[in-house]
Amino acid sequence: MTTTTPNQSNVAIQDKASREPLCNSVKSDESWAAVRACAARLEREHDFTPERPDLDHTHKQHMLDAKVYNPMDPLLYQERQRARDLMAFYNASKQTTPEMLLERESLLYIMTRGRMGKNCWIEPPLSIDYGCNITMGNGVYMNFGCVILDCGNVEIGNNVYFAPNVQVFCAAHPTNPLLRSKGIEFGMPIKIGNDVWIGGGAIICPGVTIGDGVTVGAGSVVTKNVPPYTIVGGNPAKILRVLNKEECEKEDVEYEKLKALGEAFKDWTPPAKGTLALP
Repeated sequence: MTTTTPNQSNVAIQDKASREPLCNSVKSDESWAAVRACAARLEREHDFTPERPDLDHTHKQHMLDAKVYNPMDPLLYQERQRARDLMAFYNASKQTTPEMLLERESLLYIMTRGRMGKNCWIEPPLSIDYGCNITMGNGVYMNFGCVILDCGNVEIGNNVYFAPNVQVFCAAHPTNPLLRSKGIEFGMPIKIGNDVWIGGGAIICPGVTIGDGVTVGAGSVVTKNVPPYTIVGGNPAKILRVLNKEECEKEDVEYEKLKALGEAFKDWTPPAKGTLALP
């Protein structure tokens, strides 16, 4: 598992009323205007594979509908090439100046076609299949080496943390080897809720839904849906502990009280048996 500090507040449980929708509500901010303008400039200045909305969308729709599709369909091939262009540029990007940071955020905006919230940060290298099938909420953080094979819709909620080398796989093939050898492929959507922490090297398999407030242990292989407010681990991942949401909210209130005291907050440590303590 990665370690977190109190000011990262991976246990903070926000009131649902205070949550913002996944994306579109934040696009009117001046900062997002700057991101959009920078994205448009990058598209003009760099030789990214151009989008081709004129191509037939049948196989792409089959892919997003979890039906069998042809991965060598011209539109899908073109979108993968474009994603690789963007990945190469993103993974070579620097963060020395504000302008460089703006360019990096703008590249994410291009990859996801604007389907991302505020304060998202992804450490390079990042590997994606298409990028345009990924939706990220506010406050998403991904550490080094994240892989997302988004040949299905990948929805990531607010305040989600990925430790290094997390792998999210929508891609699936038949278990019948005779069918598999014919190149049959399909994708299954993955949904990750709010306030989720996924430990280093964990693998999220096709079709999985992870509920709000979940912690996934390092190295876990998640093959089935995970209910909210649980800690899971292992291969295949199993429930190790069920969290009490009311206790989480109570601990969060105590955290905010100590934080408001200023200097006293420096001495704050996680409770020995609180929500930060792993089993």
